[in-house]
Amino acid sequence: MIDFDFARYVNERRGEVVHRAYTGATYAFAGERKLRRSFIGARPVTMAIEATARLWNDRARDELLATAAKASDSAPRIWAAAKRAAAGLKLDTPSVYVAPAGWAAALTTLGTDEQSYVVVRDDVPAALTDDELAAALGHQLGHIQNGHVPYVTALHYVSHAAAFYVRWMVQPATMALRAWARRAEITCDRAALLASGDLEATLRMMVKLELGGKAADFDVAGYLREPPAAKGVGKLAELFRTNPLLPKRITALRAFAEGALYASARNLPTDGLPSTDAIDKQVTDLLSLF
Repeated sequence: MIDFDFARYVNERRGEVVHRAYTGATYAFAGERKLRRSFIGARPVTMAIEATARLWNDRARDELLATAAKASDSAPRIWAAAKRAAAGLKLDTPSVYVAPAGWAAALTTLGTDEQSYVVVRDDVPAALTDDELAAALGHQLGHIQNGHVPYVTALHYVSHAAAFYVRWMVQPATMALRAWARRAEITCDRAALLASGDLEATLRMMVKLELGGKAADFDVAGYLREPPAAKGVGKLAELFRTNPLLPKRITALRAFAEGALYASARNLPTDGLPSTDAIDKQVTDLLSLF
């Protein structure tokens, strides 16, 4: 007999969302999960997320959809990359929209845990190969798979619509969310790799998106052969970033690619390879600012 107890279904879905937000997917960086759990008692962050949810439901979602077009209708290459990335992460393909030039971020994911939208600026695909585009979409799907969407959305709007929020809350919430976002990028770089199955394409995507319009005149392959040393880079300047400096991200993803979890995902032998826990300890030291 089919059970049509809708209230129980809603409660179960809510429980799934809470569990995902608390634990993350198997590949998630432990440092990101730990910091996210600390937000439970952080009033500025909680208030920012609550205010963002109201903003999103009241007008931000409609403003986004008024200027963006569905990728499934208007951008077959982006939509194909999204479907490929979703298959790699064993997810349903989410709503993907193409935003016009001038949109604040090259790619981002906005919304709520129940209703998430991946937004791709229309100038991005031209700079990426199909493999790199699948990795870029996989990175965004990593936010969805790991329960990041309310936090990413809150950070986007406290950064770009700060006047909407209670003034005393904005700076503490922004700094806390930036610290979390730098760790969340590690989780989502791993999602990008799992989605694409191609380490070099994923690394090229990371370099190109970091450089933006400068990438066309940059020796990406040469940079990846000899990136700057990751340790000792950035320090205080990194406090104001939403992602780790690129050499750190490259080092962290290469470490993950050499681990047992990624080998298992590719049906390769895992004997003697480092565990995700061991890799996370290395990455925690790498990301340390002090």
